[in-house]
Amino acid sequence: MSGSELSILIIDENRVRAAIIEEGLREAGHSRISVISEMAGLVRRIEEAAPDVIVIDLENPNRDMLEDLFRVSRAVRKPVAMFVDKSDTAMIAEAIAAGVSAYVVDGLRKERVKAILDLAIGRFNAFERIRAELETARQALSDRKAIDRAKGILMKMMHVGEDEAYTLLRQTAMRQNMRIAKVAESIIATSDLFGKGDK
Repeated sequence: MSGSELSILIIDENRVRAAIIEEGLREAGHSRISVISEMAGLVRRIEEAAPDVIVIDLENPNRDMLEDLFRVSRAVRKPVAMFVDKSDTAMIAEAIAAGVSAYVVDGLRKERVKAILDLAIGRFNAFERIRAELETARQALSDRKAIDRAKGILMKMMHVGEDEAYTLLRQTAMRQNMRIAKVAESIIATSDLFGKGDK
């Protein structure tokens, strides 16, 4: 996605500071920019705006406000760049844990906005790739366990060997146009229903 197509949402109670960020983004070639200056109902407002990237600017954030914004960051799963005037190590750690892609302390300058935005997007994309790979690995492990358990059930019920049990699973999956793991889950569910599981 090219920069000019990005939809950017600025969250800032201070309209002057929001204007600085907006100007920096417009100078960098971004045109789809909206601003929220009211913090009430923030998640709903963000969902309505449906931005590609979120820039949050906090002049003097208190802990409650930061925790609210960290909750927002976890909920929306978008690249988030957060500017704060002051912070501490614990807050930075919390921001990273909440999925804030770029957390900038005392760094609000018009000319830095684009570079920080690019950094936030890059970090977010890298994190999402890792998350997707982890989810794929978890799913593969879960599928493997289901297939092994279903093979065990078939071996016991039909008095066949492991290879034959797997062939039965595979043939059923092909006939029903399903994933082998789904067929395995059905066999396990049926077996559990009739109390014939291999537990």
